[in-house]
Amino acid sequence: MTTRVADPNNTPLLQQYREIKSRHRDSILFFRMGDFYEMFFEDAQLASRLLNITLTSRGDGVPLAGVPVRAATEYLRRLVGAGHRVAICEQIEDPRLAKGLVQREVIETITPGAILDEGCLSGPRNNFLAARWQTGDQGGLAAVDLSTGEFFLETVPVGELNEALRRLGPAELVVPETDGDVASLNGVARTTRPGWEFDPRLAEEDLARRFGLASLDGLGIGAGDRAAIGAAGALLRYLSELQPGGLPQLSRPAVRRGEASLWLDEMTRRNLELIEPLRGGGDRGATLLEAIDHTVTPMGARVLRRWILSPLRNPAEINQRLDAVAALAEDSRGRGRIRDALEGVRDLERLAGRAAAGRAAPRELGALRDSVARLPDVLEALSSLAGRETSVALGAVIDEFDVLSDLGLLFQRSLADHPPAILADGDVIRPGYDRELDELRGLRDGGRQYIAGLQERERQRTGIPSLKVGYNKVFGYYLEVTHTHSGKVPADYERRQTLASAERYVTPELKAYEAKVLGAEEGILDREAALFNAVRAEAGVATPRIQRTARALARLDVWAGLAEAAIRGRYVRPVVEEGFELELESCRHPVIERLMAREAFIPNDVRFDPPQRVQLLTGPNMAGKSTILRQIGLCVLLAQMGSFVPAGRARIGVVDRLFTRVGASDNLAEGQSTFMVEMSETSAILHNATARSLVLLDEIGRGTSTYDGVAIAWAVTEYLHDRVGCKTMFATHYHELTQLPERLEHARNFNVAVEESGGTVVFLHRLRPGGTDRSYGIHVGRMAGLPEPVVRRAGEILERLEGEHRMVPGTAARPDPGQLALFSEATHPVVEELKSLDIERLTPLEALNRLADWKRRTEQGG
Repeated sequence: MTTRVADPNNTPLLQQYREIKSRHRDSILFFRMGDFYEMFFEDAQLASRLLNITLTSRGDGVPLAGVPVRAATEYLRRLVGAGHRVAICEQIEDPRLAKGLVQREVIETITPGAILDEGCLSGPRNNFLAARWQTGDQGGLAAVDLSTGEFFLETVPVGELNEALRRLGPAELVVPETDGDVASLNGVARTTRPGWEFDPRLAEEDLARRFGLASLDGLGIGAGDRAAIGAAGALLRYLSELQPGGLPQLSRPAVRRGEASLWLDEMTRRNLELIEPLRGGGDRGATLLEAIDHTVTPMGARVLRRWILSPLRNPAEINQRLDAVAALAEDSRGRGRIRDALEGVRDLERLAGRAAAGRAAPRELGALRDSVARLPDVLEALSSLAGRETSVALGAVIDEFDVLSDLGLLFQRSLADHPPAILADGDVIRPGYDRELDELRGLRDGGRQYIAGLQERERQRTGIPSLKVGYNKVFGYYLEVTHTHSGKVPADYERRQTLASAERYVTPELKAYEAKVLGAEEGILDREAALFNAVRAEAGVATPRIQRTARALARLDVWAGLAEAAIRGRYVRPVVEEGFELELESCRHPVIERLMAREAFIPNDVRFDPPQRVQLLTGPNMAGKSTILRQIGLCVLLAQMGSFVPAGRARIGVVDRLFTRVGASDNLAEGQSTFMVEMSETSAILHNATARSLVLLDEIGRGTSTYDGVAIAWAVTEYLHDRVGCKTMFATHYHELTQLPERLEHARNFNVAVEESGGTVVFLHRLRPGGTDRSYGIHVGRMAGLPEPVVRRAGEILERLEGEHRMVPGTAARPDPGQLALFSEATHPVVEELKSLDIERLTPLEALNRLADWKRRTEQGG
């Protein structure tokens, strides 16, 4: 007879683990065991390396590592940040009631785009999980922020799909298995799904069923949005796998149109330093976002970031925002009251989202209660704001505002003043809210008082002055008597534990009260959990109302913050309208002027109109050409996002696309030199700019030889002038380009003024009409600290080069007569003779003689 040996690696617990892990092979499985999330086998080995935690093993040799449930947030953040998915497997039944193995199930899978825990999220920015799909020439995006419940669809031309994604900045991107065109989205986790999941017909059914609609017409979704609908369908299927318990916090999808927003490519966002500085780790306040952000709520901070990255193109919508900012700017007292009231409001969107998902902890529900309590103050301050009646946008906020009085009353009645971080810590529910809970607490507290008095009574009864009552989790309550007094122990004392210096006893009376107290403790925890879950569920039901109010508050916060920025920075309301003209009077750079003394920044006037739509800007190094380009772009962007602008007066004809190419950079990872990057960016501008665009260029063609560079810069300018017809400012050191206005009807020369006296250059930073023919680079080199011999020699070489008009100085003092002028219409005499030659009457001998004569003359320079 063969004896079967039990497999130590096949215990019921490991069988359960393996079965669950088989359904989540691509995730690290956090397997709940009591107060720890345990990991086994390869997961344990991987986690021990990534998290620097101890790798141990069970008695059967199975690798094991674990993290405390209370500290799981930090470990999750690190694992997800390293690009891993984590499946959270919880105990779904009470271990005290389980018969045999406790049932466990995965309740959620954490990925970079599917995070609900506040400790893993950035308050000022959204955490989007996006999907992309394309069909024909139509591109579609769908994006969800699980933490806030935001859900939107966007339709764009296929060529603009990647730019739309970069503007969105998702943490994770879902694409079809066949889609390989996302390599340029660096730092974005990528998830592939079967192609059939992107079928628009299936997606329409899923969306309609998810939101209880007969059709998608009510959402503003039409036939032209098929690509976005397909992306949304795949996104919802993926989310249903990550969140098997459902998505109650998801709001109805909003539809965005690419043509509704000012188009900003990555190059422009980077060059204008909208949300990130060009140089990592730069000075705080070096971005536009930091310069104008005076929001006081996380919701407002997120909306401001989105508005900066997606300004508007419709003048009516822009002016509605400007009306709101104007009303808040004009009433400083009212604005102050609104900002004070808003300052106590926490992240309503995310708190409501966690409540709806059943994840909000007691302290988070307390934060939601405290925020709801501030809503009446916000509404009162807004309602009393002078000028609110003239603002459609502020009126809409009042109409959408829900003070949530019923929810606030429930919170005030039910939650303790200072709820704990974890439900198991107890004292979550306020006394007086529930009779059963109060009775249990009375039972527990009465038992505690009885046990506290028992020590004194037993001392008197036994005559043992050192007798004491104690408690531990293993033995419960006990009476401790030292060996010195063992002879005085009464007969009804029952020995429980022997120590080196004492004995521990229990009595029938003590055991009865112990059962009473401990039973009350367990009853209190169970009752509090039930009551808390009910309150949280009520908050979850109210989530759509909370989210609607939160989004109204966010807009109000942004407008109040922009008004604050306008007052502090002396900004003016721009006139925003359809039309070509762009006028900026005494305009300034909103970031640079904050980093220097106010009186030190020199403002400038800029005007674009049809007669001078192309402006060639020359001037020395360090004169401020790049700053002028950037401040024009930033003023236009601020105006079209609905903000006041740093200027004395501003009139903005809305632009559809803004291109800013300033400075030089390479892309070595993709094998692109600085000049290749420059040409690629220039190509993108020429292919995408329209007559309504604003193009701001700096130093095109500097990465190659001078003649090549001048030729490219010349051709680019002609193309923008003749074919595109957009507003263009081109800053250059190629002084040859100042001849262009003689050939191009709508081009004009401007320069940034300097004064030179006694070999010293003073940069005036003033923009004025006319060109210039000097760059003063050697003066800048001296200012930068170049050795004086280098500066002197550079001056000598420059003088020789300018005298000879040659690229390399030689011994001859005369210009090369054989060199054709680059931009003049003059031609060589031989060419003129060739044009007038009658070939039909020319004999072979005459042809040979003419050819020999031309060769001789060209060799002699004649």
